[in-house]
Amino acid sequence: QVQSTLFVDFFRVLGTFFRKPAIAVGIAYLLLYRFPEAQLLKLAAPFLLDPVEAGGLGLSTREVGVAYGTVGLIALTVGGIVGGLLIARFGLKACLWPLVWVMHLPNLVFLAMALWPPQQLWVVSTALAMEQFGYGVGFAAYLMVMILIAEGPHKTAHYAICTGFMALGMMLPGFWSGWLQDQLGYVGFFTWVMVAAIPSFVMTALIRVPEGFGRREPAA
Repeated sequence: QVQSTLFVDFFRVLGTFFRKPAIAVGIAYLLLYRFPEAQLLKLAAPFLLDPVEAGGLGLSTREVGVAYGTVGLIALTVGGIVGGLLIARFGLKACLWPLVWVMHLPNLVFLAMALWPPQQLWVVSTALAMEQFGYGVGFAAYLMVMILIAEGPHKTAHYAICTGFMALGMMLPGFWSGWLQDQLGYVGFFTWVMVAAIPSFVMTALIRVPEGFGRREPAA
């Protein structure tokens, strides 16, 4: 009896999620906002490790650990904090477009490194820090949209459903990333990553954010 009730409750809550206003746009946003990053992240480490004659940067695993695993991680964390502070100060609606630009434009550093492979580790680290910082800033907007979509009854369960679509949006584009890079080479692949940002901009234009959502009200 308990299992049957839980089963019914599960589908009832799931049904309320898919009956939310403009939920199709919300789901498309969750799937497409990180469309370029979902492909880029699959090839970032191979690009750094592959030899120069194969189009990569020829870094050692230690150098990748420093540049991507340490410097990049710090920049990602700082970017997330900065993005959160901006949204708390100005609200999600005011920040949505600036943050989507900040998220995707730094992907150009991978194209630049593929075209003109840097020789110094500090140059690679700086470029990766820029890209990861931008990703962190833009991801803060993504998380706030997830909270917006989950608003209302069953918000905890609906937020969990949003995280499932978030994971799906990263998994599906990753399926063809390696094959695509084999066909295009690194320069062609990173050029494609820039073009792949178009769906993200389209979904940003379609999502509707209430005035003041996410803004922290000043203490009385």
